[in-house]
Amino acid sequence: MRPPRNRTLPRRPDPVLCGLLALGVLAAATACTDGGKARTTVSTAAPRAGEQPASHAPTATATPSWDGKDKVIGDGSTAYTGPQPHQLKPEKLKPGEKPPQFVVFSWDGALENDDHLFSRFREVAKENNAHMTFFLSGLYLLPKAKRTLYHPPRHAPGASAIDFPTDAHIKSTLEQLRLAWENGDEIGTHFNGHFCKPDPGAGAGWTTKEWESEITQAYAFVQHWKTNTGFKDIPPLPFDYARELAGGRAPCLEGQKNLLPAAKASGWRYDASSPGDFQIWPAKKDGVWNFPLELMPYPGKNFQVLSMDFNFLYNQSGGDVTQGDPAKYPAWEKQTRDGYLNGFERVYNGSRAPLFVGNHFETWNGGIYMQAVEDVVKDVCRRKGVRCVSFKELCDWLDAQDPAVLAKLRNLDPGESPDWSTFLKK
Repeated sequence: MRPPRNRTLPRRPDPVLCGLLALGVLAAATACTDGGKARTTVSTAAPRAGEQPASHAPTATATPSWDGKDKVIGDGSTAYTGPQPHQLKPEKLKPGEKPPQFVVFSWDGALENDDHLFSRFREVAKENNAHMTFFLSGLYLLPKAKRTLYHPPRHAPGASAIDFPTDAHIKSTLEQLRLAWENGDEIGTHFNGHFCKPDPGAGAGWTTKEWESEITQAYAFVQHWKTNTGFKDIPPLPFDYARELAGGRAPCLEGQKNLLPAAKASGWRYDASSPGDFQIWPAKKDGVWNFPLELMPYPGKNFQVLSMDFNFLYNQSGGDVTQGDPAKYPAWEKQTRDGYLNGFERVYNGSRAPLFVGNHFETWNGGIYMQAVEDVVKDVCRRKGVRCVSFKELCDWLDAQDPAVLAKLRNLDPGESPDWSTFLKK
């Protein structure tokens, strides 16, 4: 199914969890949970002296030359250990060359809890020639006892819509972050408190300054986890977060308009917070690469679904029913897998626009969405011409291209396959 050329996505309010995107006959829903185990109470403790965060986040700087020696940063929470290994070498498309088929698998929250889904998919990526983007919620490195260090916009200090982690989960998450980066995966940000509609203080209504505060704290919880946890016997994370953090995804895909100026001021290269678009080649929005979830043909239906696990859940068991009828799990799992493959095949055999897949570390409906994504990774990431990369690596490739070439690619519909031998020739 080919989407119409009119790519405006109208919104219709709907109080189902985070909301339903009504796109004519295109049905989708945006995700509103993060680590699923989480709905905590609001702390009313007053701020401690000196704890109010700065108004601006650290700005990314140029990568320094490396002398081969690790350089510990600050309190020892992070260190510069040289350029990240195993990164894609961006190459400019040659005239008459078919573009690679990029696929980005990304994960919201990035907590290693008792389900061990972070480690599972880190290994899946490593075993299938893939890199992934793990969006870390900053609070997943902050102990509950230190919760009032977090000053969320429009909420009391220590408030959060997701649970603070246990000490054991912080330690296991730190280990997975280290291994992921060393494998070549990206550590992005999912910000902190995960406040979504209908919360009147949700990120959808935050000002740019409030987003700047949220960003500042996202940096700080990574850069000062040793001070905040007291874990002195754990080695630092092997990267300088001020340089490595290249972008993020806002909770519930809300608030991008006011977030973008804050992201740009922080030196970020992309944002993945758009609530959705058709499968077309990316463009920059306000100077930042815009990487939205994408509409894919929904198996057996005459509408499309956004490329995120929650949207399949919504259409199958309903957004407020995360454990539906087990007898339907096999059919739902196949439907989800086929949906992702529908989106992949359309562009792989068509415009070659990158496919963006967004997911949560969840066991909704018996874990069928986790298995469906794993099956897709194993299917597509070793195919000819396919590169399963992180968002940051995709930025590297896009930045290396001729802007006129990218503009021409953006005019292609998803299933449109030109004669590549002549299409990009000058």
